[in-house]
Amino acid sequence: MGLLPVIWVLWGVSLVLTAGVSIYAARLGRNEESQIFLADSSSHVKSEQEEIATRIGRIQPLKHVVLALAGLMTMLILAYYILDVFRQFSK
Repeated sequence: MGLLPVIWVLWGVSLVLTAGVSIYAARLGRNEESQIFLADSSSHVKSEQEEIATRIGRIQPLKHVVLALAGLMTMLILAYYILDVFRQFSK
């Protein structure tokens, strides 16, 4: 087995991870309110919103890493094919 199928598999895995983390982050943020006005008696809603914001904050670094991995794998595939074109024309 050559290097190219391994690169394609890793690229596919990185895209699936990117999609999974993005969907998870979107589902977490689905119930988050960007601006909320609460009375003093609504501490339960306030704590829920703070918990959601904390969970979204924890997932953001993972989301950035997975997105960077997908971008890196895409650039690696492009570089492989560009080098392959140069190799074919240099013969």
